[in-house]
Amino acid sequence: MLQLRDIHFSYPSRRPRETISGVSLEIHAGEMVALLGPNGSGKSTLLSLAIGALKPDRGEVLFDNQPLAGFSRREVAQRMAMVALQGDIRFPMTALEYVLTGRFAYTNAFGFDSPRDVEIAMQSLSDTDAAQFANRRFNQLSSGERQRVALARALAQQPRLLLLDEPTANADIAHQLSLLDLVQELTRERSLGALIVTHEINLAAEFADRVALIKDGRLAACGVTRDVITAELLSGLFETPLFVDRHPQSGAPRVFWMREPRKMVIKSNGN
Repeated sequence: MLQLRDIHFSYPSRRPRETISGVSLEIHAGEMVALLGPNGSGKSTLLSLAIGALKPDRGEVLFDNQPLAGFSRREVAQRMAMVALQGDIRFPMTALEYVLTGRFAYTNAFGFDSPRDVEIAMQSLSDTDAAQFANRRFNQLSSGERQRVALARALAQQPRLLLLDEPTANADIAHQLSLLDLVQELTRERSLGALIVTHEINLAAEFADRVALIKDGRLAACGVTRDVITAELLSGLFETPLFVDRHPQSGAPRVFWMREPRKMVIKSNGN
């Protein structure tokens, strides 16, 4: 579905240092891929390149084997949807009105929302357990509630691929699990693809079909979860001692940090 081929990219202010260096990655229909890496490793930049918000200096982004650069913005929005961390919005609008903005790729020439648009928006809110917020002001929602509404907006686009940047940030554990359950269900039942950037390693290990590790703009590893979520790879990725065992119920990899004892320095009083 989505192919990133030997992608190179650097921000003008940072040249000649590359933010993304030679990354190749594929996302297939019916699978969820988690992208893990330390802060500043290029995860969010890679999402922006994947959806066409940024253009690579070298390399190519393909969707269904066609160059993404050849699609209009409307055509891209009918195929891919981005979910990113949500802050305040400039104009007052309800959660339903916010989700309806995700229908822009399908609106008529007059730009009015049809009854079908409203139906799809309400169903998307219901799917993300956010229907109760439909008539509340978006800016009055908590950060976790905004994330659920943001996912609803993405679903209202009826995309084939979801790109999610920290979708569970600021959500409590119940909604983290329900949100990722939903994304996993969508990939299975609707044959969607999903690429998720997250710092929640254990959630990625539990839900993702494959995991990609990125560090300093380079792909360090990519493969099925059990082969990539290992103590050796993760400890090197995050430069922190980590321990990996198996979840007692699901059997998925489970990651723990190992705290090294702090050395105490005893100062002499001169005696």
